[in-house]
Parts: sequence; C-alpha cells; structure tokens
Amino acid sequence: MKIKKGDNVIVVTGKNKGQKGQVTKVFSQTNRVIISGVNKVKKHVKAKTRDSNGTMVEIEASINASNVMVVDPKTGKGTRVGKKKIGDKNVRIAKKSGQELK
Repeated sequence: MKIKKGDNVIVVTGKNKGQKGQVTKVFSQTNRVIISGVNKVKKHVKAKTRDSNGTMVEIEASINASNVMVVDPKTGKGTRVGKKKIGDKNVRIAKKSGQELK
C-alpha cells in the first residue's frame, strides 16, 4: 500500500468526494485507511451505570484506500505515488510534480 500514516490525502470517490484530511491509521490487510475529519458516523454508546445516560458519539470510519489519493505538495491536488533512489535512500515522490513526499 502506498498510503502511509501521516500523509495528507484527498477523497476522489464516494459520498465524501473532495474532502481532504490526514491519515491517522492504516489497515494494510484490508486495504483501508482512517482519515481525520472524513467519513464521520454516529455510534450509540450504552450507559455504563444506571445513573448515567447513553450517548451518541461521532467517530471516523475507515474508507477504502483506492478511494483516496495523496495530495501533491506543490499543486494541492491528488497525485500518484512513485519511488526514486536518491543516494542510497529510496524516497517517495509525487508523480505530477516530482517533489518528495514526507
């Protein structure tokens, strides 16, 4: 998977199309990612004791990694990710601008 934790990404398809955020968690086995502020769902939380009430909490649900693209640092649009060898290090680069990704 070419998307890593901490990458700035943009959603390219689905109900959250066009939203940008930072990847907070990556699930490589299921090819899914969690992005901060994107794909929020409401979850019912049961009351822990008799005196407290149950609540509804908004959490970020996972989204398929094929539905997001890494944001190009130069243009701010989605780009594919490539690898380039600089010296003895392999670095990730944005295919559109050729700039190094962090």
